[in-house]
Amino acid sequence: MLDHHAVAPPVHEHITDAVKTPALVRLTPNTVLVRFETLKVYAALGAVRHLLDTGVIRPGQTVVDSSSGIYALALAMACHRYGLRCHIVASTTVDDTLRAQLEILGVSVDQMPPSDDLRLDQSRRVARVRELLARRPDMHWMRQYHDPVHHLGYTELAELLLRALPGEPLTVVGSVGTGASTGGLTRALREHDPLTRLVGVQPFGSVTFGSERFTDPDAIIAGIGSAIHFDNVHHELYDRIHWLDFQHAMAAAVGLLRDHAVFAGLSTGAAHLVATWEVARDPLRTHVVIGADTGHRYTARVFTRHREALDPALLAPVEIDSLDRLAPPWAAIDWARRTRGPAVPAQERPHERRKDPVP
Repeated sequence: MLDHHAVAPPVHEHITDAVKTPALVRLTPNTVLVRFETLKVYAALGAVRHLLDTGVIRPGQTVVDSSSGIYALALAMACHRYGLRCHIVASTTVDDTLRAQLEILGVSVDQMPPSDDLRLDQSRRVARVRELLARRPDMHWMRQYHDPVHHLGYTELAELLLRALPGEPLTVVGSVGTGASTGGLTRALREHDPLTRLVGVQPFGSVTFGSERFTDPDAIIAGIGSAIHFDNVHHELYDRIHWLDFQHAMAAAVGLLRDHAVFAGLSTGAAHLVATWEVARDPLRTHVVIGADTGHRYTARVFTRHREALDPALLAPVEIDSLDRLAPPWAAIDWARRTRGPAVPAQERPHERRKDPVP
């Protein structure tokens, strides 16, 4: 029998509206997973809408950017929605499934050659974008790593969480990556509650929070950390930072699937493992775990190797009080919202600056 009083699901005008909305899953009384098909639709939609509204770009124009994966698809979908052309300089980590989706959506794709050196991969991508801009000055460089316009879309996610979790003191736990998702979300949440906490997750080998002296040959850190400086990472927003190696992230992703039936990527698994530790330290807060994407692109490197995975229940970080003491496989520090301004080589800085639209 039909329940005529049931609330009907919305009928969306475009797939981006459906894809951007996460599923909220309470894994434990004080842990909530925010699970996305692809997180960066918020960033891409927010950025594209702002740039169109302010006249920085116009319909029919070509936008270009570098991506290791999920931002490329998010930007392609946003361009499809708003009538823009799209060119992606893709990381070597972009697989055939994603590349096929991009090409069918009409995206021009430049993919970097195979490389185990993430710094080289990222440097090649930046150099290629500059070559394109020199030949095609009509292109607009989206600069997902540097332009704060990518923070704006996460205000909508903050409003969703505040409606779903009214009155609960929140701690956001997520991979740092470009800084836009954790930074944009937390900045918006702190407008309602300045005591909202932010815990960032990093791999070893990332320059963002000072672990570049380490190498992790198995790590798939594209999208979690960085080999170059990102202006969109605002260090002063973070209360705690955790660094995990690949084996710990793999154990966490497999454990999340085994314990909660959630098939998600490495960054989601790592964030959940970190949240489990943080909940034990601060059980009165609700820990919101950012689940950036599904596990499909990690099937071969992670999930088919599930029998090799460590037991997450046996893993714990070493608490440190200085980056001098940082060491694998898992370390944590009270970052305490302090600013860190690393020296940035000129070739890694964005080619232009606009006024920061982030409040």
